[in-house]
Amino acid sequence: MDSKTLRDIWIKFYESKGHKNIGAVSLIGDGTTGVMFNVAGMQPLMPYLLGQPHKDGKRLCNIQGCVRTIDIESVGDESHFTFFEMMGNWSLGDYFKKEKTAWTFEFLTKILGFDKDQICASVFAGDDTAPRDDETAELLLNLGIKKENIFYLPKKDNWWELEGTVGTPCGPDNEWFYPMNNNKCSEKCDITCSCGRYVEIGNDVYMQYEKTANGYKPLKNKNVDTGFGFERLLMFLNGLTDGYKIDIFKGVIKILEEASGIEYGRDEEATRAMRIIADHFRTATMLIGDINGITPSNVGAGYVLRRLMRRAIRFARKIGVNTDNLLSIVKEYIENVYGIAYPNLLEKEQYILNEVQKEIEKFNKTIEAGTKEFEKVVNGIYRKNQFMKMTNPEYIEETEISGKSAFRLFDTFGFPLEITQEMASEIGLTVDEEGFNQAYKEHQELARTTSAGIFKGGLEDDSIECTRYHTAAHLLLAGLRKMFGNSVHQKGSNITKERLRFDVSLDRKLNEEEIEQLEAFINNAIKAEIPVEKEVMPIQQALDSGALGDFSAKYGDEVSVYTIGDISKEICGGPHVSNTKELGNFKIIKQEAVSAGVRRFKAKLQ
Repeated sequence: MDSKTLRDIWIKFYESKGHKNIGAVSLIGDGTTGVMFNVAGMQPLMPYLLGQPHKDGKRLCNIQGCVRTIDIESVGDESHFTFFEMMGNWSLGDYFKKEKTAWTFEFLTKILGFDKDQICASVFAGDDTAPRDDETAELLLNLGIKKENIFYLPKKDNWWELEGTVGTPCGPDNEWFYPMNNNKCSEKCDITCSCGRYVEIGNDVYMQYEKTANGYKPLKNKNVDTGFGFERLLMFLNGLTDGYKIDIFKGVIKILEEASGIEYGRDEEATRAMRIIADHFRTATMLIGDINGITPSNVGAGYVLRRLMRRAIRFARKIGVNTDNLLSIVKEYIENVYGIAYPNLLEKEQYILNEVQKEIEKFNKTIEAGTKEFEKVVNGIYRKNQFMKMTNPEYIEETEISGKSAFRLFDTFGFPLEITQEMASEIGLTVDEEGFNQAYKEHQELARTTSAGIFKGGLEDDSIECTRYHTAAHLLLAGLRKMFGNSVHQKGSNITKERLRFDVSLDRKLNEEEIEQLEAFINNAIKAEIPVEKEVMPIQQALDSGALGDFSAKYGDEVSVYTIGDISKEICGGPHVSNTKELGNFKIIKQEAVSAGVRRFKAKLQ
């Protein structure tokens, strides 16, 4: 079975059961969930699982993209991915266990052709906080699953809840398993065995309780949350143990084989490199092409993206894969793999390719010099060890790259800390991460001190024309969002004492009438003499209050929020004027395309 077929039959099956396909939402966290990326199919639906009505009703389904980078070092083996998809369906206070067990059983046996006598399932065994889930077990038996294939497992295996959070839904789950083969490792080989014979196909979570400070109480409206791993199921259906052999990666692996001259699977290190490249550039394509797409940077989600891309570029160089090959990989994902399921990728194709190429070129310019610097650091450690051993045979050899050296590689050569750590581990060394963080903190403090010194060092007048433009940028963004909607986001800015340069996500040129409308909005706000108010508050409180900001950036514990009446509310480091009347007359002097989907405005205050 190929990915397009599996995608189609999942959606059609649940549509036939009265579900509405709600499609996939943005991969980028919106700041409300406390995470940078969506890490589970149900995560975007949490407000509705908590009781908020969904515009599409009570029966929903989709296939949702997710990004997890917590175990990035494991990518390179047969089964780890940073981007993956979850097949989901939900009941928001509608049907419950009887219908759901029957539909999952029907999907596995009648749609996918699984043998009911081989299907295994696990249910919650019960404990002193909640009873055993005999109801689900009885329903499974009635469907035809053998009694010996139903397993009662403890809370760590068959229970879902948000740890440490009261007032949220939770409950037992029913997990489905199937054997890869008939080769038992022993007479007791079953789903609890670690031999790998049994594969978890998916699970159905029954949210029938509300978590309280003292335990659980029954929920009035009970929900169902189903999650089946798309790549995992596709791999299993094709009898594969290597996730990179499913059709999603077929074209990409072919590109890598032809570019490197190495057959996939023949050489262990080259195969690992191919998996890393295939995975990381898939994730990069999806993140840049997302509806709330990001670009590589040194903070927040942009840093994660940069880390992925630069790790992949390094491995590409190791096996002889060049820039054109990497761009071909991106095109393969967009045009032949995900273009239908994620049409936004096709719309943004040239923009995605441009951003990928820019990052490749940036890293290629510094990687050779950075590698030489890395080797210099390592050779210094080796020479020191050799000298010290000569003078003291009992000397314990140094095996750690200093934090300052690692920070220099980051700051001067663009090596994310994780790349330095990976390169070090390949030769048996470690990196002083705490020392790196301290060097990074000292660098930030120096930058702040230097910035503050500008205001005290005789450039005060110039720094005040900068302050005016900083505030004007907030009004410009507010005006663009009022005219073109909340999909408009800041993509970059450059402020001098003479002008404002501002980049935003906008896919077309403004006509003369629209420019006049935008200028009028900003100048009316200036004439209204609106106070610019500053509040300092915790980051989450700021986001909850509706303040705009790069939620993925590495803010401190508290942030500054600047409010301009009911026009603008943004998280910002400042500085700003105290009243809009200080700005003068705002005039747009130029607009131009920066890249696909991004426009640049240049403006002056007169």
